[in-house]
Amino acid sequence: MKKYLLLLSFIIIHFSLTAQVKISGTTKDHKGRKLIGVSVTLVNSYDGAVSDSMGNFSFKITEKGAFVVEAKMIDYTTVKQNISIDKDNVVLNFILKEEINELKAVTVTAGSFEAGDRKRAATVMSSLDVVTTAGSNGDVSGALKTLPGAQQIGEQEGLFVRGGAGYEAKQFIDGTYVNNPYFAGAQDIATRGRFSPFLFKGTVFSTGGYSALYGQALSSAIILESIDLPERSEIDASISSVFVGLGTQQLAKNKKSSYGLNYGYTNVYPYFQLVKQKPDYFTVPAFHSGEGNFRIKTKKGMLKFYSSFNAQELGLRRPNIDSSTLKDAFGLTGTNWYNNISWKENLGKGWKTNWAASYSTNSNDIFSQIQNQNNQLTTSGLWYIDSNNFTLKNTANVSQLKAIFEKKLKGINAIRFGGEYWHTFNKTKFKNYYTSLNENLFSGFAETDLYITNDIAAKIGTRFEHSSILNKWNIAPRISFAYKTGKDAQMSLAYGNFYQNPENNYLYATKNLDYVKATHYIINYSKMNTNYSFRLEAFYKKYQDLIKTFPNYNNAGSGYAQGIELFWRDKKTFKNVDYWFSYSYLDTKRDYNNYPMQLQPSFAANHTASLVVKRFVMKWKTGFNVTYSYATGRPYYNFQPNGSKYDIKDQGTTIPYNSLSFSLNYLPNLGKPKAKAFIVWVLSATNLLNQNQVFGYNYSYYGDIKQPIVPPAKQFFFLGCFISWGVDRSQDAINNNL
Repeated sequence: MKKYLLLLSFIIIHFSLTAQVKISGTTKDHKGRKLIGVSVTLVNSYDGAVSDSMGNFSFKITEKGAFVVEAKMIDYTTVKQNISIDKDNVVLNFILKEEINELKAVTVTAGSFEAGDRKRAATVMSSLDVVTTAGSNGDVSGALKTLPGAQQIGEQEGLFVRGGAGYEAKQFIDGTYVNNPYFAGAQDIATRGRFSPFLFKGTVFSTGGYSALYGQALSSAIILESIDLPERSEIDASISSVFVGLGTQQLAKNKKSSYGLNYGYTNVYPYFQLVKQKPDYFTVPAFHSGEGNFRIKTKKGMLKFYSSFNAQELGLRRPNIDSSTLKDAFGLTGTNWYNNISWKENLGKGWKTNWAASYSTNSNDIFSQIQNQNNQLTTSGLWYIDSNNFTLKNTANVSQLKAIFEKKLKGINAIRFGGEYWHTFNKTKFKNYYTSLNENLFSGFAETDLYITNDIAAKIGTRFEHSSILNKWNIAPRISFAYKTGKDAQMSLAYGNFYQNPENNYLYATKNLDYVKATHYIINYSKMNTNYSFRLEAFYKKYQDLIKTFPNYNNAGSGYAQGIELFWRDKKTFKNVDYWFSYSYLDTKRDYNNYPMQLQPSFAANHTASLVVKRFVMKWKTGFNVTYSYATGRPYYNFQPNGSKYDIKDQGTTIPYNSLSFSLNYLPNLGKPKAKAFIVWVLSATNLLNQNQVFGYNYSYYGDIKQPIVPPAKQFFFLGCFISWGVDRSQDAINNNL
């Protein structure tokens, strides 16, 4: 009986084995690369297998009929195939497409440096970077000058980017335009920005193309996003060689709202007594600054309000270039008030909205006088000297309303669109003559983010504007692509048109003008991670319809700018050392203003480079920072009228620009968890080697005398103490430099 049972068992096993069907095949991605670890299963069963190191899989089943086989892997889309099982083996080939993931997807970077976005490894410069960059003196624009594309201009405020003048770079806070981001100053003396870098959590420094959501910037956009709620309440105080300050940020107990107040007073009189200045200051520069903010979490978003008020005064005398006995006196008192309110909200079902409004008013009262040796108002009898006797009052009011709607599409694809309205009113009183400008600018825009794969992305947008003062429309298409070439590496391309209204000094002369225009072409390669950042970028920019002022005002000007830029940042090679190096080559010419032909503009150097090094020594609780900046000489010209054109009577090139700056940050309470206050001592010095710096030349009326444009003093020294109660930023200060 046992023999019959054993034989029957063998027969059953034999028929079971011969009834099994083998399902096998391969798993690959859309580029044909073998995928390891893909789970391949028969749906609604326990049958399946995992692909091996060669991307192969196989398993056997005994069922027959119609089934579904599924291939699944994390970060890839699931693929299913219908099969019919009879008695033959089944061979399946699965091609899995990588899911588009925000953290893994390529980012379009052509023409812009992103800073402050902790989700990306490509962060270039944080707020702490700004204040620890030697030579920047805590000024955002000063720190951005160490990045490629920016010129080392020391006699004018603003950023001069890729062959563009300072007024071609605009600043935006929370989406709205800032009309006067710098303090007012005297001719040939640069001023600093009005806003603290710690106000912002994110910064985009566009050295070329930028989003269609922004406009009226011909060469560059500095897009700043203010912080949301602070981590905790704090009180801050500061005292230094040039200013004192006191402020607070208070976070509600439920951590859903906060408010802040800050006041600062700057007076350089004590400093000027120690460090003599070349101008004779009869009113030393003094500034009052006040800030207020309120932030509240909404249901699914954030509402933020920010207000800043500044009042300033200064007065100085310099020798008159056309006389050996007379002096030029200049005095200024001014106020600036900027307000911004923004609201971001997640509306649900993939919709988001972002509304922002701003209002600013800026007023400057200026007097210019010819004075004698006793510093008294006088005249010379020569019109080209006496024309410097005048008073000028200018008031500029800017209001803006902006609305953006965004719809998330499949994956992380998105489309956003909206519009904005600017109203600008400028009123000027020159001596007893009044002039005014009243502008209404309407803009619309649309932009889409397209992610084809994690390796390929595009940003396509367009912007259109209508200016009431010009009574003209413009339309500006913009497009950029990015392709991931390897781990942390990518190539990007960008193209776009950018328009800007003529400056007010041209519009006061005539309103019969058109927009000025620049077309950007950009290609770059970048490789970035948490330890290294490498970026190589080439660009070409074509200028059209620039303003000519002679023999009449028109849009007959033109120009170009082209070049190549390099950026390298390294946080790993040298222990506890963070450094970056930037280099820019610029070839640019333009025919504008009273230029008789296309010439290299006087603000453009062919070669510019910066090296920034930061080292934090834990044993000494001190960070050491060094910045060296270099630029080849800039051209200068003396144009003299000759009938219907100007002749170049004199021209040349300034000496190269060299500046070595140093700063240190000492944290005495580092390592003391029970310390009541977080204290930082800061000591800094610019142009440490006391090198000569010449930014150009001024000429007498007949051109027979020229004087170099130099800084008021060769060096600037700073000593300050910053104290915070309620928050310990020690780790931030350390981690930023390791």
